[in-house]
Amino acid sequence: MTKKWIALLAAAATGLLFSAAALAAAGGPVQQAGNDLSDRASLQRGAQLYMNYCSSCHSLKFLRYSRMADDLGLSEEEVMGNLNLTGAKFGEHIQVTMRNADGEAWFGKMPPDLSLISRVRGSDWIYTYLKSFYLDESRPLGWNNQLFPNASMPNPLWELQGLQHAEFGEPDVIGERHPERLVVAGAGRLSAVEFDQVVRDITNFLEYAGEPAALKRQAIGVWVILFLVLLTFLAYLLKQEYWTDVH
Repeated sequence: MTKKWIALLAAAATGLLFSAAALAAAGGPVQQAGNDLSDRASLQRGAQLYMNYCSSCHSLKFLRYSRMADDLGLSEEEVMGNLNLTGAKFGEHIQVTMRNADGEAWFGKMPPDLSLISRVRGSDWIYTYLKSFYLDESRPLGWNNQLFPNASMPNPLWELQGLQHAEFGEPDVIGERHPERLVVAGAGRLSAVEFDQVVRDITNFLEYAGEPAALKRQAIGVWVILFLVLLTFLAYLLKQEYWTDVH
């Protein structure tokens, strides 16, 4: 019996060690984004930032320009003049400006569509990922990412954030060293607080893009709850009327 328990404890300890190594390889825990879908100004800023810094490589093929305009309180002129960089029509989906051949030549394959990235990864992951790029000369494009090691894309926001370097810790159980801390060695155009807000706005917009109906669902939800409260009150009055003779 004792040998059985020792074997179980040894197996559990081994699992914890490899789980720790896997967590380190995945970049560790994520930061809280703190984004708010009800903040329309943030969504508008996020849309502009996404189009300027992300849309050259990543499409949003499940979102239309017209839908975005309606949901974010923008006019057709504002969207077509400031957010449409592909020359698409107002009712068309948001496609990438990069050609497929260029994407495959530069990155090995076409960068993925980001319509559902927030539903797959979560907003906290996106927020942390965009803040976790650091310079790495061993990588083909000179960049790596603490949260998503060996990412094949460069840091699209480096001019705003600055040049970030990694400080590595001791080797893990499988002999690999992972960045423990990221330090901005070359200042960018924005302060740390301002850059955090930029990343939060982009994260907010990508969460909206993953489920545009969420904005209307939240607005309608209040009326649904009020209707249910009213219906419950009427049902109570009806029950009182039916049971008057019994009592």
